[in-house]
Amino acid sequence: MSFISVMTEIADISDSSAKAQFVLYWGDMGSQWGVNRSVAQIHALLYLSIKPVNAEEISDQLGIARSNVSNSLKELVGWKLIRRVPIQGDRREHFVAEVDVWEMAMRIAQGRKEREIDPAMSAIDSCVQQANKEPDLHPVVLERMHEMQDFLATADRWSTQMLNVPKSKLNTLMKMGDKVFSLLKLTGKKSE
Repeated sequence: MSFISVMTEIADISDSSAKAQFVLYWGDMGSQWGVNRSVAQIHALLYLSIKPVNAEEISDQLGIARSNVSNSLKELVGWKLIRRVPIQGDRREHFVAEVDVWEMAMRIAQGRKEREIDPAMSAIDSCVQQANKEPDLHPVVLERMHEMQDFLATADRWSTQMLNVPKSKLNTLMKMGDKVFSLLKLTGKKSE
């Protein structure tokens, strides 16, 4: 899809506005990360919105079909990236996004772990259990399965630890960047 055709997806946001560009680019990035473009654009719109927005307004502003908006909102609520908020005197559902970027990142990481890493670990564990019972299986195949199982277990422990680090400490750790690698070199650890 060309940039021009993507630009037409936003109906009420000026094509040249920074807000329109943000929504479009967020939608494009989302599709590159395996997230439906509409879901990502709606998330971006709500993230930038100063007040709660209802589904009809989202549909009008982004030029997305109302049914697509409804399904996308359900997905975003499921990820806990947005929530419903009541507006007095209005029976329609209104939505706001989580605006703390660290909290958003943590929720996305937790959701991806639950949807991707946990099932992969379960599948690999099942394969390893079956492989351990197959006497004709080549030892190299079994060794590689065990290596993948160990890798996923290590990645799972690390992600669980990172999800439990307070946001302020995680921010500090990330800002340290190369200093962390320098520290590892000073303590005698070799990079691989």
